[in-house]
Amino acid sequence: MTIASAQVETTLLALKLAFLVLLYLFIWRIVRSAARDLRLPQESMILAPQQAAAAGLLAPAAREQGRLVVLESPALEEGEVVALTSHPVTVGRGSNNDVPLPSDEYASTRHARFEPRRDGVWIEDIGSTNGTFVNGIRLTRERKLAAGDVVRVGETDLRFEP
Repeated sequence: MTIASAQVETTLLALKLAFLVLLYLFIWRIVRSAARDLRLPQESMILAPQQAAAAGLLAPAAREQGRLVVLESPALEEGEVVALTSHPVTVGRGSNNDVPLPSDEYASTRHARFEPRRDGVWIEDIGSTNGTFVNGIRLTRERKLAAGDVVRVGETDLRFEP
């Protein structure tokens, strides 16, 4: 009986030693991996504007998606240009619009909204009294603008150029 218990104790001692060896090997591998990572040069996470543009990381607001050129207006100068970026642009007689038309008596306070999207620039009449027209056709729902479309808001004519 003592021989059997001696063999069990020896086996348990061998297993304990094997476990300790494996534990030390595991810890040694972790330390070696961490030391290797610390020795490598670290890359900066700050990019120059040129690098960000090359990687396509610039905010969409930085890119012009089209522009509106004033053809005729009682409120704006002929040839004046309104750039369309990623933010919607509202047009109307009220001073809180992006493009105010204070002296255009036929424009509503909030007349129309130009909304740049991924697939192009869309226009929507936002409850105007006299309507918004694209190429002489009254808008009944939002519409995607094409190059050269003429938008009429009140007595103001704007040509869309992508």
